Amino acid sequence: MRLYINVDHVATIRQARRATEPDPVEAALWCERGGADGITVHLREDRRHIQDADVLGLAKRVHTVMNLELATAADIIALAERLKPHQATFVPERREEITTEGGLVLDSHGGGTDPRLIQAIARLKSAGIRLSLFINPDPPVIALAAGLGVAAVELHTGEYSHTYRQSSRELDRLKRAAADARSLGLAVHAGHGLTYDNVQPVAALPEVEELNIGHSIVSRSVAVGLEQAVREMRSLVDAARRD
Repeated sequence: MRLYINVDHVATIRQARRATEPDPVEAALWCERGGADGITVHLREDRRHIQDADVLGLAKRVHTVMNLELATAADIIALAERLKPHQATFVPERREEITTEGGLVLDSHGGGTDPRLIQAIARLKSAGIRLSLFINPDPPVIALAAGLGVAAVELHTGEYSHTYRQSSRELDRLKRAAADARSLGLAVHAGHGLTYDNVQPVAALPEVEELNIGHSIVSRSVAVGLEQAVREMRSLVDAARRD
């Protein structure tokens, strides 16, 4: 099980004062020391947290791999083509959202899948970048994702994270989606809203091979430091896979 740490919210703290610290690049190195298998960053079109310079710095200094989350803005696609991160994950963006609220809309009806996404996938595949799509855990969407020729899907765990104390329905939904995705030849990742309290049932799903977690770890780091916060999450994930 790969554990990728999202350092976006280290940049959120910095941008609150438009300061030079904390530095997401330095934070990424601490995450690696704590056991991260990779570093995830989302370069949003509005640059609300991670900046271009952060992505450039991470590309030069991370010892593991970088997973670049992005939408279809032309300048960000061009940057990805130039940097060639290990992985690029396409995610939806809306200016008014606080954080990503759901998966990509992949539509076989009406207007169909956004042609900008199809073109962006083709460009980054041509650049030799491994591609993933952030999607809701629904069979029709998974089938459409497989048809786009990407290597992986990242299942949106937000609904699970909101309701796991009340019901097992969303975990069952993730189980079915993970099995469907694997049966179609897709690598299965998961993320969004995962915390120290709810990560283990998702980590235990045999088809899931990568987790992307950020906010909970950055929050925990205020109390115990970033390296220790990652170590604690690493321990929970590893224990779930052993059980």
